[in-house]
Amino acid sequence: MDERNTPMRTYQVCNVMEANQNNWLRTRHISREGAQRVYIEIKFTLRDCNSLPGVPGTCKETFNMYYYESNNPNLWFIKESQYVKIDTIAADESFTQVDVGDRVMKLNTEVRDISNLSKKGFYLAFQDLGACIALVSVRVFYKKCPLTVLNLAQFPDTITGGDTALVEVHGVCVNASEEFEAPKMYCSADGGWLVPIGRCVCKPGFEENKDVCQPCRPGTYKASATDAYCTKCPPHSSSPQEQATECMCERGYHRAETDPRSMSCTRPPSTPENPISTVNETCVTLEWSAPRDTGGRGDITYSLHCRKCSGDGKKCSPCGSSVHFIPRQFGLSSTNVLVTDLQPDSNYSFTVESQNGVSDLSPTPRGTVVINITTSQTVSVVLKERRSKDSVTLAWQGPERPNGAIVEYEVIYYEKNQREQNYTVLKTRSNMMTVDGLKPGTTYVFRVRARTDGGYGSYGGEIELETNVLAIGDPNQSTILAVSIAGGIVLLIFLVTCFVVIKLPGSRTYIHPHTYEDPNQAIRDFAKEIDASNIRIERVIGAGEFGEVCSGRLRVQGKREIYVAIKSLKAGYSDKQRRDFLSEASIMGQFDHPNIIRLEGVVTKCDYALTCHSSFVQKHDGQFTVIQLVGMLRGIASGMKYLSDMSYVHRDLAARNILVNSNLVCKVSDFGLSRVLEDDPEAAYTTRGGKIPIRWTAPEAIAYRKFTSASDVWSYGIVMWEVLSYGERPYWEMSNQDVIKAIDEGYRLPAPMDCPVVLHQLMLDCWEKGRSERPKFGQIVTILDKLIRNPASLRDLANSSVREDPTTPEFSVSTVDEWLEAIKMGQYKENFSSAGYVSLDSILYISVSELSKMGVTLAGHQKKILSSVQGLQTSGTHVQV
Repeated sequence: MDERNTPMRTYQVCNVMEANQNNWLRTRHISREGAQRVYIEIKFTLRDCNSLPGVPGTCKETFNMYYYESNNPNLWFIKESQYVKIDTIAADESFTQVDVGDRVMKLNTEVRDISNLSKKGFYLAFQDLGACIALVSVRVFYKKCPLTVLNLAQFPDTITGGDTALVEVHGVCVNASEEFEAPKMYCSADGGWLVPIGRCVCKPGFEENKDVCQPCRPGTYKASATDAYCTKCPPHSSSPQEQATECMCERGYHRAETDPRSMSCTRPPSTPENPISTVNETCVTLEWSAPRDTGGRGDITYSLHCRKCSGDGKKCSPCGSSVHFIPRQFGLSSTNVLVTDLQPDSNYSFTVESQNGVSDLSPTPRGTVVINITTSQTVSVVLKERRSKDSVTLAWQGPERPNGAIVEYEVIYYEKNQREQNYTVLKTRSNMMTVDGLKPGTTYVFRVRARTDGGYGSYGGEIELETNVLAIGDPNQSTILAVSIAGGIVLLIFLVTCFVVIKLPGSRTYIHPHTYEDPNQAIRDFAKEIDASNIRIERVIGAGEFGEVCSGRLRVQGKREIYVAIKSLKAGYSDKQRRDFLSEASIMGQFDHPNIIRLEGVVTKCDYALTCHSSFVQKHDGQFTVIQLVGMLRGIASGMKYLSDMSYVHRDLAARNILVNSNLVCKVSDFGLSRVLEDDPEAAYTTRGGKIPIRWTAPEAIAYRKFTSASDVWSYGIVMWEVLSYGERPYWEMSNQDVIKAIDEGYRLPAPMDCPVVLHQLMLDCWEKGRSERPKFGQIVTILDKLIRNPASLRDLANSSVREDPTTPEFSVSTVDEWLEAIKMGQYKENFSSAGYVSLDSILYISVSELSKMGVTLAGHQKKILSSVQGLQTSGTHVQV
């Protein structure tokens, strides 16, 4: 009968009166089903030999358990020598004759395991050598990690590996998703999933919803797999069907090939307006106003088409290549152009065409405006002259068919070879002029041009005249010269030297904002301006060097709101504080790495700087696996490698400046103390004062204020110590001076509790006194990658938590209840019993996840229990308290 007085089946033997007993009980063939490690739980009762009167000394109170691996499921006989012994089983409680009379059930439960199984199955056997025993139940089981979906990747039921080895499992992307980074996880020996790596993303046209990808609803779309969610169709477009990867434009609207799918559909611009022409000789300046309707785009350009027409305007032909347009004929961004080298006394028709990025996609004619002009006609002037020793009289005849009424004539003269130094301009409405005040016997150059309503003509040919030294010849003698004068303008062309900076492929160097005379220009170069109306501040989460740090949300066009941290400049700031504030934003704007905090933009009108916000609360003491902690350290090292490769020194690397999100992705932040390196990789930056975080700073930086990437490596070692000690203060309550003195004398921080040896050794390498002996960040990333791929290397602890204090007293315990009482966790007795942990052997491989399932959720209690379990593993039934 069991404890409920219900009959039950048992296998029992009680041949205690006869010596040399050898009784066997064997199971049928048990299929391994792929498991490398199986567990056997047996329940039994055993009679106390002392309660049996007259029993010889050969009476036993133990029995043996064996197994035999075999591919044959039908063995009828197995030799005794072929079995492998599992263990000798003893009872924690035995019963007596009195107990039998009282029908008291004293049931013992023991759990053993078999590792490294490889054949199809095995047989279990139990050997009795002379005990009074009843075998009540045998339960054989193995552990597996259950089927799960994480990051849109499905991981199948996976049987755990042998011993404590992790089994690497590659996930399969769920419906309508594709790999972004190969998803995989590790199945631990206790049946829990660890270290998720990689992820899948929903294909274009689908969005994630509770671990599945569902089609975008009508009216929404998703163009790229990397976009998180479907978004509403932009203006002038629609998606009538589900699963849209883009929204189709309305009739009359278009989207250029280079336009992002999130951009509104647009249309060609309307006609340019208000055309104006100004004709000067054989040149014309054409001007116009921008179209009233831009089509919703900002990439409007203009092109000109030139045609030369007959006098009656009925026959026109292309102008050809002899006409020149300044700055150019096609693709103009400005609304004016200068046309030169036209033929005089000719009719021209110019068509100004407005276009934008979708004009080529539209079947409708482009918006055009026509400008008709007539160039000035060429006129001939007869020039008469009379000379004296100090004057010259010039006379000329006006043009036969001027282009409009002649307003005036302009005469320019200068001494020969002296034009650039000294020239004189005279104007008259008459066709005759006497120029006085000339030097005797000197050669002068004269030029004349006419101005009509259409503008100035060109100067005629140069006339060289020499004043007389003596009056000779007929004073009425005249010289007749033909001079060509036409309407036109003077064009000044300035030669501009252009500098082109060529960036070498693959090179990227940080530019310090202090190289800018104007910090506002640095902000414009490296940061995006954000409209303050798109920001919603929710609460204050801390205080920074410049002011408060708040959490809030940023609304990005075409996307969902994102959570951000908002760093504000406090009221009453000085000019230096503002420059430093903008400098930090300019620094952050140059970085683009998954482990570096990302600058979303700035609001210079309201003095806000925004960054994507991640939060991490230091209430997780003991809740992470070593692999997870190493993954976090790897992310920090990767971010610092990126900064180092950009020749950039952080100077204030500490756990307080690392932001961690819900996926344990670490991002380096706070660049208020950062400085740039010189081109020489061994160069260091010398500060001009300011506070130095002593506990995180390398000795050479403290002593000489020399900062390099190697000093950042020292700080990284301190961050490692902070992470593995769950946020403990480096050097505890030591003063800064004591810290400096201790480091100089060779003292280094000891390994945190339960810290693997390899990680503490990496810390010590980072804390080498000689900076050239410290590892580079690239080497640190490589080391941590190897540890993640080989978790077994993290088993050896620098100082096991149960051995920290050699003075701690030990208690000898034999039951789970005694053990819980000894470690002052007696409140969990019922939790352990209900979960089936009734013997000390059964708790040796308990895990954090199993404790949580049992109801032990406090991190401190979990850590204390697991530390004590390690003590049981190493010291048998002795446990330290």
